[in-house]
Amino acid sequence: MFSARVPPLRSNRVARALERLHAAGQRLDDLTVSNPTRVGLSYPARLLEPLRSTAALRYDPSPFGVPAAREAVAEYLRGRGVRVSADRVIVTASTSDSYSLLFKLLCDPADLVLVPQPSYPLFDHLTRLDGVVASAYALEYHGRWELNLDSLHSAVEPRARAILLVNPNNPTGSFVRQEELDAVRETAARHELAIISDEVFDVYPLEEREPGRSGALVGEREALTFTLGGLSKSAALPQLKLGWILVGGPETLVRRALARLELVCDSYLSVATPVQLAVGTLLERTVPVVDQIRRRVRANYATLRSLVQRFPACGVLHSEAGWYAVVQVPATRSEEALVIDLLERDRVLVHPGYFFDFPREAFLVISLLPAPEAFAGPVTRVLTRASR
Repeated sequence: MFSARVPPLRSNRVARALERLHAAGQRLDDLTVSNPTRVGLSYPARLLEPLRSTAALRYDPSPFGVPAAREAVAEYLRGRGVRVSADRVIVTASTSDSYSLLFKLLCDPADLVLVPQPSYPLFDHLTRLDGVVASAYALEYHGRWELNLDSLHSAVEPRARAILLVNPNNPTGSFVRQEELDAVRETAARHELAIISDEVFDVYPLEEREPGRSGALVGEREALTFTLGGLSKSAALPQLKLGWILVGGPETLVRRALARLELVCDSYLSVATPVQLAVGTLLERTVPVVDQIRRRVRANYATLRSLVQRFPACGVLHSEAGWYAVVQVPATRSEEALVIDLLERDRVLVHPGYFFDFPREAFLVISLLPAPEAFAGPVTRVLTRASR
C-alpha cells in the first residue's frame, strides 16, 4: 500500500534510552541542540512585526518569489561580498525544499547525486523521498578535513546528475578549499554534472575569514551551479521557513534550468507571502542575533579545546565553521554504548559519529550552541566518561 520511498521509522538504542529518561522526568544536558530559538539568545523586541504587513493580504503568486523578496536576498548577499542579481535568486520554503526542487529538476528516478561522507543524515531522507540515490564520496581527516578526489571520481557513474558540496560541512565544519573546488568544477563540467553548494553555515566561521569566499559559484562559467542559503541560519529564524537558491553557470544552461525550475516552482508555490515581504527587514534586524551566535560558538569551541587538553586520550578535530564540533574519543567500546552510558549515568546527550556516517569509530558530535554556563560542565562529564 505504501511507497518504498517512505520506510517505517525504527527506533535505535539511543532513542529508546532517551525516551525512557524523558518518561521518567529526568533532566538532561543537551549537547545536540541545533535550534537557535531554544538556547537563550536575545532576539530584538517586535522582530516579527513585519509579518503583519497588510500587503500580504493580496495574493500575487510568483514561481521564483515576489520580486521584492528576491531583491532583498540579493541585496543581503551583496553586503556579504557575493555579487548576484535578483533574477538569479529563487526563493524557496527551506533548504530542504530547495534540495527537493533541484532533485526534480536534475534527476529521473534512480539517478545518482554525489554526497559527502561524513555529513548531515538528512540527505538519506531527502534523496529517497524524491526517488534519487545518494552515492557517497569521502572526506578524510589529515589535521584538517580534505575532499578525497579519487573517491569523488570513482563515484561518478553514467546516472550521476549532481555533486553536492556542503560548504562548510555539517558536522565537520570544514570549508571546501579552492583547489578542491577547482577539481570539482572540472569534474562537473567534464561529466555534465550540476554542482549544488549548501552554504547555510557560512555565516558562522570559527576564525576570521575574508568576505566573499562563499557564494562565489553564482559567477561560475563552466558548470551549472546552485548555491543554497536561508533564514534558518542566516537570521537564526528556522520557524519562518524561507530559503533561497542562487543559479550560476554558462548562460545557456542557466536559461534552460530557470525555464524548467519555473514550472517546478509554479506547481508548488510553497513560500508564504508574509515572510517574503519581510525577508529584507528580518535579515537586517537579526544581525545582532547572528553576532551573538558567532561569539558563542567561538567561545564554546575555545572552551572545548581548552578542556580536552586535560584528557590526553581525547582530541578535538579542527573545525572552521558552523555550530558543531567533532571530538575523537578512545575506541574501547562502541559509540552507541558510550552515548547511552553518558545518558544513563551522566545525564548528557551527545551525537554518536555514526549518525553522520563517520567511516570508523569513535567520534562524538557536540553542539556549540548551548549557553556557555551550560556548556563546560556537561562537556567535562563527557570527556571524563569517554576517557575511562
